[in-house]
Amino acid sequence: MAKKTFESALSRLETITDELEAGELSLEKSLKKFDEGIALVEFCNQKLEEAKNRVDLLLQKDDALTTTPFDEETTSA
Repeated sequence: MAKKTFESALSRLETITDELEAGELSLEKSLKKFDEGIALVEFCNQKLEEAKNRVDLLLQKDDALTTTPFDEETTSA
């Protein structure tokens, strides 16, 4: 099996959401999809936290962590 990535997990989560919103699954299948979705959300949250920690390390200067909030207005062209 291929290594799961954030992008593939997010795509699968979107598919599951669409399937659940359609309302055509049985209760049992809906619960299985819901469980899979919860696991994917946890995986995505973990990957986002890891990315945040890596960014924090990159921002570390002179043994002091300086973080700056992301500001979309200053980064968009």
